[in-house]
Amino acid sequence: QVQLVESGGGVVQAGGSLRLSCAASARSFSTSAMGWFRQRPGKEREFVAVINWSGSGTYYSDSGKGRFTISRDNAKNTMYLQMNSLKPEDTAVYYCAADPACSDYGCYVQRAELEYWGQGTQVTVLS
Repeated sequence: QVQLVESGGGVVQAGGSLRLSCAASARSFSTSAMGWFRQRPGKEREFVAVINWSGSGTYYSDSGKGRFTISRDNAKNTMYLQMNSLKPEDTAVYYCAADPACSDYGCYVQRAELEYWGQGTQVTVLS
């Protein structure tokens, strides 16, 4: 069974940092674009960042640009989201998602519904 498992969430003071990880159970994800979404309290899920299969291309939402860095290690089947200068408004459940049909982020961001999702990891930023 294909799985994506997030980890690394927690409680941090404003201005602090966290690194989220997304471990994929199948090596096939090494050829897939992968990305991060988040759902803030009372809000709809929103896109944060995506990285293409090789790691050579990335794309960020305005909320993540400049403070967040997405990366991946295909040898470990793992994707990361380094979050710096965290703000209380970054408080959310963060999800990773992938779709084997997309190897580049252009396809990924246009995909109506991504196929695989993790269970989410809670990030809470205290003011």
